[in-house]
Amino acid sequence: MASSCAVVNATEESASPNKLLEKKGKGKKEKKKKKEKKKKKEKEKEKKRKHVISDSTEKERVRKRSKKKSKSLSQENGKIECGNDRDKSSEQQEERGLNQKKAAKKQYDDKMRVGKQPNSRHTYYSDDKMIESSNLEFCSSEIDHSDTTLLLFYQYVEPPWDEKSYKLVLQQIEGLGSGLGGRMRVAREGLNCTLTGTHKDISDFCKNLRHFHNGEFLETEFKLTRDLPMNQRFPILKVMPVNELVHYGLENEKAPPIHYSGVHLDPKDYHKKLAEDNTVVIDVRNHYEALIGHFDAPAEMLDPKMRKSTEFPIWLDKDTTKEKLRGKQVLMYCTGGIRCERASALLKYKMDKDPDIKDLDIKGVYQLQGGIDKYFKVFPDGGFWSGKNYTFDKRFAHAPPKIDVQLHSQDIVVDEEKADIKAKCEACGRRWDKFRGKRRCPSCGVPSLICKDCMEKHKSGECKLGKAIRCDLCVEQNITSKAQLRERERNDKIGYAQSLVKKGLLKLNNFDRSSAKTLEDTPNPEGITRLFLKNMCRKNMDEAVLRQTFAGITHIVWRSDRKSGQFLGQAWVEMSKPQDAARAVGMNGRLVLGRPLYISYQPADGKDLWPPPNSRVS
Repeated sequence: MASSCAVVNATEESASPNKLLEKKGKGKKEKKKKKEKKKKKEKEKEKKRKHVISDSTEKERVRKRSKKKSKSLSQENGKIECGNDRDKSSEQQEERGLNQKKAAKKQYDDKMRVGKQPNSRHTYYSDDKMIESSNLEFCSSEIDHSDTTLLLFYQYVEPPWDEKSYKLVLQQIEGLGSGLGGRMRVAREGLNCTLTGTHKDISDFCKNLRHFHNGEFLETEFKLTRDLPMNQRFPILKVMPVNELVHYGLENEKAPPIHYSGVHLDPKDYHKKLAEDNTVVIDVRNHYEALIGHFDAPAEMLDPKMRKSTEFPIWLDKDTTKEKLRGKQVLMYCTGGIRCERASALLKYKMDKDPDIKDLDIKGVYQLQGGIDKYFKVFPDGGFWSGKNYTFDKRFAHAPPKIDVQLHSQDIVVDEEKADIKAKCEACGRRWDKFRGKRRCPSCGVPSLICKDCMEKHKSGECKLGKAIRCDLCVEQNITSKAQLRERERNDKIGYAQSLVKKGLLKLNNFDRSSAKTLEDTPNPEGITRLFLKNMCRKNMDEAVLRQTFAGITHIVWRSDRKSGQFLGQAWVEMSKPQDAARAVGMNGRLVLGRPLYISYQPADGKDLWPPPNSRVS
């Protein structure tokens, strides 16, 4: 017996560690199950909380208001209400308040309701200022797409934001666009944006912007394109402070008031105007954009052949342009509408102020509301459009929706010879309209149109694209280098500024004349007329800018590097009178072309001839 008991005890002792391990394992499993149950319960509670949070918070607000009202009423009437009566009245007011909120919400939903079935691909309008279309609208078969929505909009603000408001907008606008990608150009004159994100994030951004700051965006037109491929989404958001939303060189006081802008026509009315007699249509885009697509209508089409928008005011002032506008009604168009705002405002301002333009008897100035982008939404087959629309987003260029679907469909084979291709390869002359790769014209820097075959030969080294391969505009104008183009642009700017000065249309853009009177008494006891200027803008400073900023300049000597010949942002100037010199020195530190200009007296030392005869201003 003793031996058997010993065996049993031994087996029990050997089995006890296994039992302990089993118990521990069971304990851990039970703990895990409890944790999972807790997490599930917490998630369910969170869901319920989210569903009822708006109603509960609203009830709480109504209850607080009703209590305050009931207290005030009791004090006025000198009555003390019992707790039960007070609760009843508060409940009634609460119910009344919720009913009012529901009615207001229903009214808003009715206004914003979309007139289409949830799975429909047809264009729809959420309201008259929020225009949407789908990339899948005319697809017979599925194409690559995702929940990516593109948003295009702009808004000019008049009067412009002051410095304090501008800084506040810059601080807050990036937070408002959190979660989106794209570009925001922010100037004191307003906002110009190209953004991508999910449809919900884009819609929320638009709704929030409606009531942003002081309500400047209540009437903004938002254009949305849904169901784009994921690769067309911008990875990050860039907020760019700028002087102008579109760089025309018309910032600050030089800018014509935006209320001068042309009559805005919706796409259907604009379409009718394109077929009217005695009409000219100005393409306000750059020439390389117009090259691959443009309107082809009965009206006369005008391409200013610009490389950048700063050339538009100069083109508008040319005698050849004026003759084409004489006695006509003028239509303008661009990609999204923003470039037409300043362009049409400039023309109408000159019609009002410039005697040369007044005499042209222009019959009216009109612009396409929402630009080509909106025109395509109303005329998906293209209407009067021919070719492709160049864009500054990840689409790069696209045809009208119905045609674009055929170009990208796997089921349809498009014959290149029959396709509506307006341009050609700069190297081989093959019909081509795709801007691909990073190559730019070596003479002016605009994007190059190089076909796929020529680009592959260039990369492989079989046939390199040399400096002789230039854009069609450089070939036409015989521009062979960037230095030659800069000299031409400089002369054009000077000539334009001088013509405006003669007509009295060019204002001082850095200070007003009333403030200049206070600078006349600046000390200049030695009667010095020679000044030294530094920290000037190397890119845009020229004779015309200096002369419009400082009255009385007779000679200018630009300081440049002896080896490279590059302008160093410094100059010596001779003033006609000591008083003019004193007034200029009094402006020391004033902003000119966005930079503080530093001015000091620097009398001639007598070693060299001053002023040099060849430095006299024209």
